[in-house]
Amino acid sequence: MDLEASGNNSVVTKFILLGLTETPALQPILFVIFLLAYVATVGGNFSILAAILMEPKLHTPMYFFLGNLSLLDVGCISVTVPAMLRHFISNDRSIPYRACLSQLFFFHLLAGTDCFLLTVMAYDRYLAICQPLTYSTRMGWGNQQALVGMSCVFSFSNALTQTVALSALKFCGPNVINHFYCDLPQLFQLSCSSTQLNELLLFVAAAFMGVAPLVLITVSYAHVVAAVLRIRSAEGRKKAFSTCGSHLTVVGIFYGTGVFSYMRLGSVEASDKDKGIGILNTVISPMLNPLIYSLKNPDVQGALQRVIMGRRPP
Repeated sequence: MDLEASGNNSVVTKFILLGLTETPALQPILFVIFLLAYVATVGGNFSILAAILMEPKLHTPMYFFLGNLSLLDVGCISVTVPAMLRHFISNDRSIPYRACLSQLFFFHLLAGTDCFLLTVMAYDRYLAICQPLTYSTRMGWGNQQALVGMSCVFSFSNALTQTVALSALKFCGPNVINHFYCDLPQLFQLSCSSTQLNELLLFVAAAFMGVAPLVLITVSYAHVVAAVLRIRSAEGRKKAFSTCGSHLTVVGIFYGTGVFSYMRLGSVEASDKDKGIGILNTVISPMLNPLIYSLKNPDVQGALQRVIMGRRPP
């Protein structure tokens, strides 16, 4: 156990991440699987971003937000998976205390921005379908930048608050984390000081960054559905729903895994279910997002083909 004497107490200087498995034979297989997943995620999201930048048809608010979402997905998987890959090929599964806090900060910064950005994208669809006459005014370039900027500022404030509050806790005993990255619920379980304030802060953050955005997304799409059902043309209804279906799928995956991750603070021990949920949240979701947004979207598919083939847009 990595402990450092501080007065009459011992302070943890490193944590041990158990990772996904302790079976040596499985580690090379998992290394290849997650390496491929990482490469596919980074390649897929940067391809979406390149397509949006190169295709004039995609220079719209919806795709501006999607491009930012792609950057967040690359950041989110890069915070967790490279460290996990290193642990697969190394006998050293330790992570220094400061590195653990840094990983936690950037994970919450990126995931939190994701929450707000998904809400902004729902608002964008609401304006486009329910308020088409004022859409171009309300979603001007300046407003788009402001919405993304506010998402980052709110998320940064939360990530900084959570990290500073965690740094005030004392870790003087067990230092083994039953997970593949540092996160709040698992670290709360290792603290030898009271975590009541930290759990309260996390509860407030969950309400502000989880429940409130989800309510806004639900209200936005309730208005969208009502507006689409009033469209007489079946083709018009299909086109309107197609622009929203992919976003709702991403919202479902993101919030579904988030709820399971942070609503189990009363659990005494972390379980393998937490690792599975973590994989869905940090690996599967960022990897699937480019597929979800390009599926049944001829504009994105055409732009991606031109990016891959190196052709200029018409």
